[in-house]
Amino acid sequence: MRHLTIIIIFLFLIITTACKNDSKKEENTQPIDNIIKGSNTPKKLPFIWEGSNVYFLLTDRFYNGNPDNDKSLDRIKKTGKLRGFEGGDIKGIIQKIEDGYFKNLGINVIWFSPVVEQIHQSVDEGTGNTYAFHGYWTKDWTKIDPSFGTHKDLKRLVEIAHKNKIRILMDVVMNHTGPVTDKDPVWPTTWVRTSPQCTYKDYESTVSCTLVENLPDIKTESNENVELPVALLNKWKKEGTLEIELAEIDVFFTKTGLKRSPKNYIIKWLTDYVRELGIDGYRIDTVKHVEEGAWSVLVEQAKLAFAEWKSKNPDQVLDDNEFYIIGELYGYEIEEKRYYNFEDRKVDYFANGFDNLINFQFKNDAAQNDYEQLFSKYSIILNTNLIGKSVMNYISSHDDGQPFDKNRTKTYESATKLLLTPGISQIYYGDEIARSLIIEGTEGDANLRSNMNWDSIQNNNVKPLLLHWQKLGMFRKTHPSIGAGKHKMISKSPYVFSRIYTKNDISDKVVIGLDLPKGEKTIKINSIFPEGTLLIDTYSDTEVNVSNGTVKINSDYNIVLLEPKGQTTNNM
Repeated sequence: MRHLTIIIIFLFLIITTACKNDSKKEENTQPIDNIIKGSNTPKKLPFIWEGSNVYFLLTDRFYNGNPDNDKSLDRIKKTGKLRGFEGGDIKGIIQKIEDGYFKNLGINVIWFSPVVEQIHQSVDEGTGNTYAFHGYWTKDWTKIDPSFGTHKDLKRLVEIAHKNKIRILMDVVMNHTGPVTDKDPVWPTTWVRTSPQCTYKDYESTVSCTLVENLPDIKTESNENVELPVALLNKWKKEGTLEIELAEIDVFFTKTGLKRSPKNYIIKWLTDYVRELGIDGYRIDTVKHVEEGAWSVLVEQAKLAFAEWKSKNPDQVLDDNEFYIIGELYGYEIEEKRYYNFEDRKVDYFANGFDNLINFQFKNDAAQNDYEQLFSKYSIILNTNLIGKSVMNYISSHDDGQPFDKNRTKTYESATKLLLTPGISQIYYGDEIARSLIIEGTEGDANLRSNMNWDSIQNNNVKPLLLHWQKLGMFRKTHPSIGAGKHKMISKSPYVFSRIYTKNDISDKVVIGLDLPKGEKTIKINSIFPEGTLLIDTYSDTEVNVSNGTVKINSDYNIVLLEPKGQTTNNM
């Protein structure tokens, strides 16, 4: 029995030693780059807004997750083509997150069109009756429009997105209400102006005016206390929420000390979604049509609301980032750097709370410049005039009638230029599967707002295109250096460049080759990665070692995306 005990102990020691050796082997399967630096595990890269990959979708046109709400509010009047509600909703977005569609595309931020309650009736815009399917005609900022879903649906969307490491940008409108109809009365003159119509000749004729006829302009310049619109009070009373809404308003204004002015009421309603749900950022509509000081107040209150949500929901907090603000300053171009010119005055919106502005210049730069001209230009501006800020680039959108590739003949180039250019990338729904931007029988912006072409994913021509977007998108998501780092050309022919991001304790670097020969190719690495570093080309899934400052890759692709093997990111 004693001998048996000794044997058992001996076997236990052998098994324990073997397990420890296996554990050491596991530890040594890390990138050589990290071993050289003395690190025992790959460094995790945090989410950085300036390098993010944003997906923008029109809620009504993306995916129908709940057919039961398709006929909400009797919006059944015949409309012009693609000018009514088509059925897309919040549950549809949730379903596609759970299906892994966004994850496979490398998306770490979703921006969806506004989902607050819209005007109930249609209006005739000269292109046939139009309902507020797009979300920019607000009736009540405190409610979710039943055609899009419920407050509970929105809460679940944020929760599911966060579980998948995806941030949510809420699209907000503070400039105007929806058009006036029989069912949607005009707000009091203390709240809105209905004339004059904007002429855009100077600051005054851009800000203190209505964008178009019958789109009441909120008097965001007012600092006077005003009473709530009677129509809104009656609506809340009918819905049984009047006492709750009034009590919450009292708490907000007592806590903030702000005047009960039109803009501050709206700021209260908008920041409620941040405070209650943990919305991560705003995409702000019609920036230049509101006094810049009003945006400063909104930003301040949104950041406070986000901090409050984080303090109450520590188990749901994704990172240490503050609330993020992206502005739609129509016509802003990156070459203007910090200022927008109204002719009679210049305004720095970055100094009024904005972290980022949508760059309306990118589509033209992408068309007129080769890769190196495009990349170096943006890198220089972002790392000199816009340090600490950024721009968001796009190739198509819901408003831009002259996109980069209107006929969808440059779909691969679209992906490569958009996803590899410094700055934030914004994919408009369907860019990745060539959703048509020319729809027969439609007029104006309806061409840009067709239903997502899900069926086409099975098309043999679309499959490789989607895979191209996915590979580039995942690489961008993994590496903040692509959007937020510094660009440097390594060789002109073949075209190879590096992106390096270094800030505080964060370091990320990649090497990329474009327009390369298919088959065997030699890529210069220079000193970006040390001799002997094990790299992986994520485009072809090929492993290579750095030797004499180069790597040799044999693949069927003309793109190489090189990273240290084992690179990890908290974005995943």
